[in-house]
Amino acid sequence: MIAIVDYKAGNLTSVQLAFRALGCGAEITSDPQVILAADRVVFPGVGAAGSAMRNLTELQLLPVLKAVAARGTPFLGICLGTQILFDFSEEDGGTPTLGLLPGRVPRFQPADRWDKVPQMGWNQVRIVRPHPLLEGIADGSEFYFVHSYYPAPADPALAVGTTDYAGITFASMVGRGNVAATQFHPEKSGRIGLRLLANFIGWKPEGLT
Repeated sequence: MIAIVDYKAGNLTSVQLAFRALGCGAEITSDPQVILAADRVVFPGVGAAGSAMRNLTELQLLPVLKAVAARGTPFLGICLGTQILFDFSEEDGGTPTLGLLPGRVPRFQPADRWDKVPQMGWNQVRIVRPHPLLEGIADGSEFYFVHSYYPAPADPALAVGTTDYAGITFASMVGRGNVAATQFHPEKSGRIGLRLLANFIGWKPEGLT
């Protein structure tokens, strides 16, 4: 069973519907026991880092997410869920976040007035290293983005894919062990996004039986 973590951060139904389109059931839940028992966990979200961290604390989900990542369960972050995996976000005056991946989440500061913030729309992802979730997806494929902040991993080797926007080349997909995360929305990215989610359904991280 795939658990989609519900921490009042929205955009959950579209993720669930994408998995249904692939013939795979996925349960939207904030129940710690259901999340811990899941075969795979998806951590999506839209909104602000500060309120998201407050909700995760109130729902007692912070230790649950850390346990899921530590035990080797295939784990996919999406958009705000990706940003929260890092140590710190500049959003809301500075927000300490989960710390599952080393790095920060700064805000775009475009020098060109034509570069609007948030980035909203389709943009290319350049594959910088192979990853099972990108199997069958061509380098330079376009995915759908909506965000004002972006992942800046402390370790560049965490980057799986990169994207250019507002004068910045940022890590639009990251991965380490059983944890993978995308700044873009695969559930809103048509056929290519569904391919990534289908790859997640079949993903067996190294060491997982």
